[in-house]
Amino acid sequence: MVTISEVKSGNSRENRTAAHTHIKGLGLRSDGTAEKVAAGFVGQENAREACGVVVDLIKAKKMSGRAVLLAGGPGTGKTALALAVSQELGTKVPFRPIVGSEIYSAEVKKTEALMENFRRAIGLRIKETKEVYEGEVTDLTPEEAENPLGGYGKTISHVVVGLKSGKGTKKLRLDPSIYESIQKERVAVGDVIYIEANTGAVKRVGRSDAYATEFDLEAEEYVPIPKGDVHKKKEIVQDVTLHDLDIANAKPQGGQDIMSMMGQLMKPKKTEITDKLRTEINKVVEKYIDQGVAELVPGVLFIDEVHMLDIECFTFLNRALESKISPIVILASNRGVCTIRGTEDIMSAHGIPTDLLGRLLIVPTYPYDLDDIRVIIRIRTKTESLDLDEAAVEKLAHRGVDTSLRYALQLLTPASILAKVAGRTKIQVADVQECESLFIDTKKSAAMVSESGKNFIS
Repeated sequence: MVTISEVKSGNSRENRTAAHTHIKGLGLRSDGTAEKVAAGFVGQENAREACGVVVDLIKAKKMSGRAVLLAGGPGTGKTALALAVSQELGTKVPFRPIVGSEIYSAEVKKTEALMENFRRAIGLRIKETKEVYEGEVTDLTPEEAENPLGGYGKTISHVVVGLKSGKGTKKLRLDPSIYESIQKERVAVGDVIYIEANTGAVKRVGRSDAYATEFDLEAEEYVPIPKGDVHKKKEIVQDVTLHDLDIANAKPQGGQDIMSMMGQLMKPKKTEITDKLRTEINKVVEKYIDQGVAELVPGVLFIDEVHMLDIECFTFLNRALESKISPIVILASNRGVCTIRGTEDIMSAHGIPTDLLGRLLIVPTYPYDLDDIRVIIRIRTKTESLDLDEAAVEKLAHRGVDTSLRYALQLLTPASILAKVAGRTKIQVADVQECESLFIDTKKSAAMVSESGKNFIS
């Protein structure tokens, strides 16, 4: 007998143990006030309420071109707040997270890399009423003809497709180029598809639910047969970003000869998009918005470690924020008063020039106290499916206050491994103490360097 066992997917959200897996949202009540512990968040009530106001402004489209700064020490929840904002906004609003140092490793200029990310954070929802043929494929017959160039092979002259919907059936005679699209989409008899009448674009929606059985081993998506007629007018909504439009219009439209193809191969992988092209695209976008065909969706550009940007980038940010089409920009910095990068002696709070600081809404985050750290450790143990003794929770909480929350959380997984080696299912104080002897914290590391500095290269 052949044994068939079901393989369970390991990609579920519960099994992932990223740094902010436990964050599900801002954890606000209906009146906008923050609960002490909610949606994976602990404490930072004022910062969460401020971010809740920002979310409401973004949804109302009254926040574009503004900027927010999350300012606080390391491990105070700045990135978690930005992530919670993105989850509150949902998948339909573009959210583009980058780190300040990313722009230096790009193949293009720093300002070009920044502008590209600005454009990625601005969405455009295009609503089009298209003439489509939609239904379940009942027949798919390519008809062949003699090759006009001679030889033994035959070419496909056209393809006959039978479509069935809730109100009837139709047979369509389609161009051979559409048959290529059908093959790319892997369409077979029994699939539900729609074909755009104007462009000939083919989209496979799924398998007809008439073919669904409880014994089917395929991970197939079953959809009902479309209602109405086969030939109909349908409103199709497409979500794109302005960067998608930039790229689509910047691609070189070369010929199919060898020299043209070689010329495209020799070009660098990434080309800068000119301001002139972007201005033309903006004009077209504004025309679509005025006609009611499209709707602008200003998203969020999150720049973590913003103090890594230099004076040129900050100057560019000022200009970009004043643009007619601009997303909301959320910045995060853990620096105090420090030198602005790209200058030698200009000091400023958070490493950001004062002219840019003047236009920011600044949201402060504060270090967690003992009670907060204790709750966070319990949430993380549940997220990582670990079992922790109460005394071990207390030990880790005090360690988080003495050193840092991040260090305390990083000890969880190694402690669980040491507990398993010792034959225990529950992490105890002894496991935490053994971890502390194996992995030292920042303060111990600094003390070690200062005491035996001669052993290190200075």
